[in-house]
Amino acid sequence: MLIQLSDINRLYRSDEVETTALHDIHLGIARGEFVAIMGPSGCGKSTLLNILGTIDRPTSGSYRFAEHDLSHMAESELALFRRTHLGYVFQSFNLIDELTIEENVELALVYRKMPRAERRARVAAAMDRVSIGHRARHYPSQLSGGQQQRAAIARAIVGEPDLILADEPTGNLDTENGAQVMDILQTLNAEGATIVMVTHSPSHADMAQRRVDMLDGQIVYYPSATPF
Repeated sequence: MLIQLSDINRLYRSDEVETTALHDIHLGIARGEFVAIMGPSGCGKSTLLNILGTIDRPTSGSYRFAEHDLSHMAESELALFRRTHLGYVFQSFNLIDELTIEENVELALVYRKMPRAERRARVAAAMDRVSIGHRARHYPSQLSGGQQQRAAIARAIVGEPDLILADEPTGNLDTENGAQVMDILQTLNAEGATIVMVTHSPSHADMAQRRVDMLDGQIVYYPSATPF
C-alpha cells in the first residue's frame, strides 16, 4: 500500500466558530492506482488533496506514505518529501509567465543535486511524453490552455514522483483539450504512475480505476469492504 490515511480529521477554528472540513477519513491507495475523488463544492475534496500533498496538515489522525510516517514530520522534512515524492497538476496550470516552457518544467528539478545535462535530458523526455517538446522555447502566454496543462503535467512528472496529485486538471479546458489531458493521465497510469485526481466531471471520474465520493467532509462511498 502506498498511502494509508487513518482517522483523519481537519478542523478550522476562529475566535467564534469551528468548522469541520474532514471527519474520520480512512483511505488506502495502492501503488499504481488511479483514484478519482468527487463531491459537491465545499465537501472537503481539496482539503483532502492538500493533506495528501502535505500542503496542509490534519488536525488529528495518521498519514503513512510507503515507509514514511508524515504525521509528525517537521516542515523542512515535508518540503524535501514533496520535492522527492510528489508531483502536482493544478486547474489553473500555475506556470511562471516569465519562464519558457522548458524552464518551467526544469524548475521541478532545480533543488535537486543533479548535473545540468541530466536535468535537461529529463526535461526533454518529460515534454516529449506529453507532446509539448516542440513548444520548449515558447512562453506560457503563447500556448493554448490545453498546451499549458500538458506543460504542467510534464513539470509534475519530470521528477519521477511516486504520486501525482491532480486538482481539477480539466476544469479550465474545453471538451477536446480536457479529453486529451485525461488520455495523458490514463497513459501515465498505464505506465505505472499512481494518480489521485479531484474532479467535478463524472465522465472523467469514470476514466479512473476507482472513484471515491465525498459529502460534508466524509467519504460516503467506498467500493471495497475495507479501506486498506
